[in-house]
Parts: sequence; structure tokens; C-alpha cells
Amino acid sequence: MNAGLSLRWPVCAALLVGAAALVGPAPSRAGGSAVPAADARLWLQRVHQAATQRSYQGTLVVTTEGHISSSRVTHVCEGANAYERVDVLDGQPRKVLRHNDQVLTLWPGAKTARLDQRDPILPFPALLAGSDDRLFDRYDLVDEGAGRLAGHEATVFLLRPRDAGRFAQRVWSERSTGLLLRTDVLAADGRVLETTAFSEVALGARGRPDTVQAALRTLDGWQVTRAVHQRTSLEAEGWQIKVPVPGFRQTSCVKRQLGGGSDKVPGDAADVVQAIFSDGLTHVSVFIEPARADRPRNGGASTGATHTWMQKVGSHQVTVMGDVPLATLRQFAAALERKP
Repeated sequence: MNAGLSLRWPVCAALLVGAAALVGPAPSRAGGSAVPAADARLWLQRVHQAATQRSYQGTLVVTTEGHISSSRVTHVCEGANAYERVDVLDGQPRKVLRHNDQVLTLWPGAKTARLDQRDPILPFPALLAGSDDRLFDRYDLVDEGAGRLAGHEATVFLLRPRDAGRFAQRVWSERSTGLLLRTDVLAADGRVLETTAFSEVALGARGRPDTVQAALRTLDGWQVTRAVHQRTSLEAEGWQIKVPVPGFRQTSCVKRQLGGGSDKVPGDAADVVQAIFSDGLTHVSVFIEPARADRPRNGGASTGATHTWMQKVGSHQVTVMGDVPLATLRQFAAALERKP
């Protein structure tokens, strides 16, 4: 498995690594009042609807450990259809086009393309993949007052975890629509690990769905890779989680082909089992593949909020990734075992 694969579908996997240098450091805030659970759920639904059912266009920037990456995002909703175009503004030219669940990633320089289905983990500005009431079993929503970002008035909230197994998130929600304008992932000591933000955004902007549809239909002269994956379960693949990690539940499991050489251009492929677990706000992916001599057996790594733990289990390599503390990932690895 490519260890560089992000937990987010290609929009975020390719682009999002920060905004602190453009939008400034997170302001220091003290106090704040907890939002009643019923009001918190209404806010969550509003944020989710704004991300999935409204049109917007803007420049999205991510900062992780001083590294900045940016992209131009156009999201258009027309009835039951959603269209999205993402142009990567840094590094190798690339664009990502989406029509509902179809995702097409284009590398113009190499004339290569990858056609896939949307990952179950939605990218920013979606807060999570659905309005999940379980979120407030593990987080408190704290109102931190008013703010202003990218020219828009916002309300600032802190999603404060109730245990050490997950990170806090501070979010800026556009006042009139609920659209997320910025999210900071915070360490236990208050440090900003990663920031994702719009440096500028127009709400209700009209785009051109036909440009997405035309690109999905016309790929003559391109080398196209169609990602193959099938729904499965850990049990069907001979695995089980013997002790559930507190607060997380499995949301999906697939057997898929992941790039073996680089996530920038489609390369060699290998069958990998990927199980996704969620606590309602953040996600953890568990990848299981045959062990290879050229891969490290055990060890951890981190880039901003994203942590990775790799561990050899029998003849398999297990890689666990998520925007959670490393100790949480090690819990997942320790709980995974082959069925007797």
C-alpha cells in the first residue's frame, strides 16, 4: 500500500496541507459556553447541508508543519446532482472532477487519468460524512463567539473531545449558511497541527457542470486506469477486531487496488483491504496487505494531524492512518487479529 495515501478522497489527498501562513495563526480564546446537545445537532445538520447542497467557489489552502498547498475548488449543486472541479495550484499539474459518486483524476502532463468512485470520507468543507448524532457522545460543542474569515462573518466553535483518544477541532462556520470556512486540528496542548481554510470563497457561485460531464465522457488519447474495488468485511477476509477501540465503529470495508509506486501518477497496483472506522468526526483507516521485504515492519510517523502506524501481523503488513493521536492507532493495530 502507498503510505502516502490520505484518508480523504483525492480532493484532500492531493491538496490539503494548510492555510496558517495565509489566514494567520489561530487566535487565542478563553472560556466559551457549551452548546446544548439539541442545538449542537441542529448546527451539525446545517453545516453538513451547506457543504453538500450549496454551490460555492473559492481557493482552498492547507498548512501542515509549514508546508502550504492550495487548490481552486468549484462545487455546483443542480437538483439531486453535485458537480465539482478541483484544480491543484502547486506542484505537478492535476485536476479532480466529480459528478455525484464518479471521480476522475487527470494528470495532463502525462496524459493519464484515474476513474474511481468517491471515497466514503468526504473532504472539507464537509465536517463528516453525514449528520451523525454519535458525535456528541464523544465531543462537546463550545461556542467561542464571532469571527471573520475570507471576507465573511462567522461563528467560531470548538469541538472538544471528552478523552485523550482524539484531537480537538476549532471551526469557523459562515454565519448565514453554515458553510465551514476554516478548520484547525489541535493537539492536547493547544498547538495547531493542521489548518484547512478558504483564503477566498464566493457562496452561491454558478459554475459549469458541462465541463465536468464532458471530461468524464471524452478521454480519447488518455491512458485511463479504472480503480477496482469491491465491498467486503474484515471477517470475510479472515480478520477481526477483538477489542473495539472506544468511541469508534466500522463504517465501511472494501478490497481495492492502490497505487504501489506513487500517488501522483497511477502505477503498479496491489489488492489491499481497507476498513474505515469513525467516531462521528474523524476517521481511521486500517489497511491490510501481504507483507513485503522493502516495507518497514513496525513504526510510526506523523505529518501535522495525520498519524500513521505500521505493524507486521504474521505474513501481512497492517498500516493504520488517521487524524488521531498515535496511541489510538496503536490500539487499532493491537486489536486486529487473524480469525482462528
